[in-house]
Amino acid sequence: MRMVVFGANGATGRLLVRAALDAGHLVVAVTRRPASFPVAGERLVVSGADVLDRAAVAAAVRGADVVLSTLGVPFTRKPITVYSAGMATIAAAMSRHGVKRVIAVSSSATEPSHHAEGGFLLNQVLQPLVTATVGKTTYADMRRMEGFLRGSDLDWTVMRPSGLFDAAAVSDYHLSQDRADGIFTSRIDLAASMLAQATSTAWVRRCVAVNTSAGAPTLFQMFRREAFRRG
Repeated sequence: MRMVVFGANGATGRLLVRAALDAGHLVVAVTRRPASFPVAGERLVVSGADVLDRAAVAAAVRGADVVLSTLGVPFTRKPITVYSAGMATIAAAMSRHGVKRVIAVSSSATEPSHHAEGGFLLNQVLQPLVTATVGKTTYADMRRMEGFLRGSDLDWTVMRPSGLFDAAAVSDYHLSQDRADGIFTSRIDLAASMLAQATSTAWVRRCVAVNTSAGAPTLFQMFRREAFRRG
């Protein structure tokens, strides 16, 4: 199967490309920084393109069986359009080349809900604070992307991870429609779940929450890790 991965040079994108290659697929990794792409393989094509460049995106999508988007940008209070505009560009290229299947990453925070595992701190303090401040423009654009896909004729699946963390191996992750109680998702589980959807029709035209239980950090561990990273 020929898979095209947008956002391939991100943390999840690299894992997804590696997993797809290991599974025997031909992969087109689309990134704005092809020279720094660290994954290699005989069945890998690295395509240098900006997701808003219609001609470059159309060239990358040509011949694809499935398109996967792990596009992401850091939080900012400024308006964000990369998710919705990027998906519109991708969809136009897919329509041009007759490609129907697309899997895209969004977030559980696009539809905030009570998390049974989150407790007072997450549900009453952190989630409302982030979604209303630093994450406001990000989640608004993710919702626009989801709305665009719902109105399209594509065979789409939106993956909604919770708080992302790094893990060494794929776990027995859990999928559920729209939302889940879990508060963490490992990047390698997110990549594995996306790859699984590329060859499945089980969740077509649905939003899917992806959660990791085994090896997930506590909220305190996550805060400490982020504090040291920023320091």
